Amino acid sequence: MLVQQFFNGLTVGSIYALVALGYTMVFGVLRLINFAHGDLFALGAYLGLSFLGWMALSGGAGPLAALAVAALLVAASVGLAGVLTERVAYRPLRGAGRLPAVVSALGVSVFIQNGIMLLWGAQPRAFPHGLVPDRAWTVLGVQFTLMRLVILLGSLLLMLGLYLFVQNTRVGAAMRAIAVDHETARLMGIDVNRLIQLVFLLGAALGGLAGVMVGLYYGQLNFTMGWLYGLKAFTAAILGGIGNIPGAMVGGLILGLAETLAAGYVAGEWKDAVAFVILILILLLRPTGLLGERVAEKI
Repeated sequence: MLVQQFFNGLTVGSIYALVALGYTMVFGVLRLINFAHGDLFALGAYLGLSFLGWMALSGGAGPLAALAVAALLVAASVGLAGVLTERVAYRPLRGAGRLPAVVSALGVSVFIQNGIMLLWGAQPRAFPHGLVPDRAWTVLGVQFTLMRLVILLGSLLLMLGLYLFVQNTRVGAAMRAIAVDHETARLMGIDVNRLIQLVFLLGAALGGLAGVMVGLYYGQLNFTMGWLYGLKAFTAAILGGIGNIPGAMVGGLILGLAETLAAGYVAGEWKDAVAFVILILILLLRPTGLLGERVAEKI
């Protein structure tokens, strides 16, 4: 049972890690917590529902092909929504201090959440079944389903791709440079505004894909889901070290493991409370997170 819960926890934790990357990337370049990020994640889940419905009506595509196309459309759409959020709600307030930006982020969160409710309704919506074949393998008493493997491996590949992009490309180096100092980066010819837009694009796209994965995994969506998942992802980012990309990945996996172990060995009702307990403990005992907040030293 322990190994089974461990595998289930890694699957859920990989979703949290994808969403947490959006928080930690924005904080790394702007020192701002994007409180609308959880609602962008929910928007991705609902857009995935609509895209899959439209392709089912048009016909001509198999379930896996439809899922792949829907995922690409969600990533593009939610990524553009993230760019629009930065342009409208954050950039005009960039020099006004942190409090106006936080209030603006909360306003965007309320706007997106209510927009989802008006467009898709307040009632829970069922996500399509059968997109991933219902296959399972049992190894030494542990069941591995194709659904969980697709979510886990897909999340890990996306996280690895992002890490390699940030660490090994010129654009990634420029992103790390603006995380150190905006003005110095401008003097060196870096288009700071363009790269900040790219950060919002990538973070929101990953969050939107995570929303599709939640729909596949749980089979049901709610227009308020962005608040709870956003809080858990924020906890994962704090747990690993805010501003630290590997830390967000590790924090998400640890949080997923803690939740599933609590659900399996304590009670299912305590699963969501684990995130709050971990957040309080981390803030009290190690505010910089397990891997430490990524802070560059200026010389």
